[in-house]
Amino acid sequence: MDNITLEDIIGSLRNPPSEGRKRVITEAYYFAIEAHKGQKRRSGEDYVQHPFAVARILAEIGMGGKTIAAGLMHDIPEDTQITLTDIEKKFGSEIAAMVDGVTKLGKIRLRGSHEEYFLENLRKMILAMASDIRVVIIKLADRLHNMRTLEFNPQDKQLRIARETMEVFAPIANRLGMGEMKSQLQDLSFKYLDPENYTLVQEMEEKHYKEKEKYVIQAISEIEIEMKKEGVTIVEINGRAKSLYSLFLKLQKHDMDITRVYDLAAIRIIVQEVADCYETLGIVHKKYRPMIGRIKDYISLPKPNGYQSIHTTVFGPDGKIIEVQIRTQKMHSEAEFGIAAHWIYSEKKKKNWKDFLFKTKKGVPEKEIEWVKQLREWQNEIGRDDEEFMQSLHIDFFKNHIFAFTPQGDIIDLPEDATPIDFAYAIHGEIGNHAVGAKIDRKMVPLDHHIKNGEVVEILTSKERKSPNADWLKFVKTSVAKSHIRRELKRIEVLK
Repeated sequence: MDNITLEDIIGSLRNPPSEGRKRVITEAYYFAIEAHKGQKRRSGEDYVQHPFAVARILAEIGMGGKTIAAGLMHDIPEDTQITLTDIEKKFGSEIAAMVDGVTKLGKIRLRGSHEEYFLENLRKMILAMASDIRVVIIKLADRLHNMRTLEFNPQDKQLRIARETMEVFAPIANRLGMGEMKSQLQDLSFKYLDPENYTLVQEMEEKHYKEKEKYVIQAISEIEIEMKKEGVTIVEINGRAKSLYSLFLKLQKHDMDITRVYDLAAIRIIVQEVADCYETLGIVHKKYRPMIGRIKDYISLPKPNGYQSIHTTVFGPDGKIIEVQIRTQKMHSEAEFGIAAHWIYSEKKKKNWKDFLFKTKKGVPEKEIEWVKQLREWQNEIGRDDEEFMQSLHIDFFKNHIFAFTPQGDIIDLPEDATPIDFAYAIHGEIGNHAVGAKIDRKMVPLDHHIKNGEVVEILTSKERKSPNADWLKFVKTSVAKSHIRRELKRIEVLK
């Protein structure tokens, strides 16, 4: 274990720090040292090394000075004699509010007698995401460092923490578009939850990636030569191995046959402009024969969490199968760090952070985190029904998501297996209430049809329909649809 210094944290910042940013980080750093003086972790190291590690993670993913300062002090109110009021007096209300938000999230419990605490704390996390998403990003950084040092805990605690990381924190990182964070959380959890398969997959990857590595290196060299000939500037080009848990999921689909996993060895090409991405795709296909059906354009159709890139699988040197990913620097930052990559929030401006995030063109596009607001809305509507809350949460939040389009080209984000009725209510309650039919790609489909990614959905409505059909509750998937249907049926019942 390394001892993290102030210089390490400052040096990890992704952008050159202003004097103001350095000052607030420095003050919080020494404040944390004083607050945690004499405290130790299970590993035997000084406790203050934990908030230092959290701060370094936050710096690496591009968070601002105030967020890093809050990360440095996130355990102080709970574990020391220093109060939140003390922090507010010295650092101001914005930083204090973030520290308070992290403290209030508490310790999430997933199993046994602590289920009720888990549900309550999960509600707190949802509300925190809708109030100030920086609080949840601090919590993710906190969890990542705790997972890196999990070996010093008893086995039962290791399993509990690993399980909640896999089931709650990794999906949250994924929905925030934080690919690198998600992969690390999944791999670390996998190590404790299924050590046998973890070791098996690790050995398989090491063996097969080494076999492919020389072909990847050769392909990189050849692609560089071709791109130079065509005058396309390469920002960065490198090879990468697939994360272990992601590889395990792929292997399960292919009877654990690693030769059928085509993206085990991948080349990532980062270019300057979007147009360069498509030109690079042409250059790669001119050099190497592409596999039919293995080209995915996530630039024109991004994933639900905002991920953008072009993926293609080609027969590289000696006919070896290699995946190539092509993206701009901006797309790469967003793929690695997600919502944190958008953090152009100027801490000098006296402006509400939510106004900036949701309204400013330079901020995060509203659609990208609209689901956060939806989570809060439907959770408030469901109220205290814990069983339904959990069921809805797993459908709306933790399941895979798809994109569907309206005929006008608007994108609707839905959980996998969503139906036209879910689609209708995602647009507007009245459209759902008066839906009588649906067309997908101009063909009539039943209202319980499962929508597939990229389909164009048209909802047919009629004023003759006065209310939703109660039978819809048997097949709709989203809590938004269920809530609208129940509310409208109840309203009509009262009118009778």
